[in-house]
Amino acid sequence: MTKITVGGVPEHFNYPWHIAIREQLFEKEGIEVEWIDFYGGTGELSEALKNNEIDIAIMLTEGIVKEIIEGSNFKILQNYISSPLIWGIHVAAKSQYKSISDLEHTKAAISRYGSGSHLLAYVNAKNQGWNTQELDFEVVNDLSGAIEALPNDDAQYFMWEHFTTKPLVDDGTFRRVGDCPSPWPCFVIASTEDYLNVNSSAIEKLLSVLNTITEDFKNIENLAEILAEEYQQKEEDIALWLEKTEWGQQQIKKETIEETQNQLFDLNLIEKKLPFKNFVANS
Repeated sequence: MTKITVGGVPEHFNYPWHIAIREQLFEKEGIEVEWIDFYGGTGELSEALKNNEIDIAIMLTEGIVKEIIEGSNFKILQNYISSPLIWGIHVAAKSQYKSISDLEHTKAAISRYGSGSHLLAYVNAKNQGWNTQELDFEVVNDLSGAIEALPNDDAQYFMWEHFTTKPLVDDGTFRRVGDCPSPWPCFVIASTEDYLNVNSSAIEKLLSVLNTITEDFKNIENLAEILAEEYQQKEEDIALWLEKTEWGQQQIKKETIEETQNQLFDLNLIEKKLPFKNFVANS
C-alpha cells in the first residue's frame, strides 16, 4: 500500500476526493490517501509542498505558475477545475465602501503573499484601471483572519471564493461589492518533481480514480443537497455554483500557462516567462 498525502482547501471543489477516500476507491488500487485541509489557501499549500509535509497539492493556477518561475521544484500533474474561480470582493458589513471603485487606495486583506487573494487583487486592480504599483496589503492568514481584520479596519477589502464566503454575506459579517472571475481555469493538481520521479505509477493510478469520479460528479443524485449540508451552504447557492463549475481530467493547456504568465508578467508579479515544458509533468 502506497501512502500519498494530499492537501487542498476545505471547499466544495474538493468533494470528489472525499468521495474516493470514503468509498475506499484509492485503496482498491493499493493507495492510501490522507487528506489535509489548508485554510490558508495556495500560499500555505506551496509551503507545505516545499517542506514535504504533503505529496500532492490542489493549487490555484496563478499560484503554482508564480512558484515554478521563482524556482520551486513543482510540476502540474493535470488540470482539476477547468472553469474560472469567481472571486467575491468583500468589505465589512458596516463599511462605508459601496462599490469596487470606492476601494482604490485602500488596503486588501490577503492570506499570504503569493496566494490567490494576493495575485487576484492585482488582476482586479488592472480591471479597474488602478495603479497596481500602489496596492497595499495586510496578511491575515485565512478567512477567519479576514473576519477579524475587516471590521477592525486593519484592511478594507478581502477577495475569496464567492460561494465559500456567501454564508458570511448572508449573516451580515461581510458585504460583497462585486466579483472578479479569474482569467484562467482555476485549480490544478501538483506535486514536486522529486516525488513524481519516484512515485509516477501510484500517481497515475490515483489520478485515474479521481478522474473517473469527476467525469460523472455532477450527475450524482441530490448533489446540491449533499454539498449544501456538507459545507453549510444554501442549496440554491450550491446549485448555481455547480452550474458555473467544470472539473477537468486532462493536462493543463499550453495556452492557459501562456495567458497566466502574460498577465502575471504585465502586473510585474513575475520577472520572466518559461516554456510550457517547465510547468508540466511528463513533458
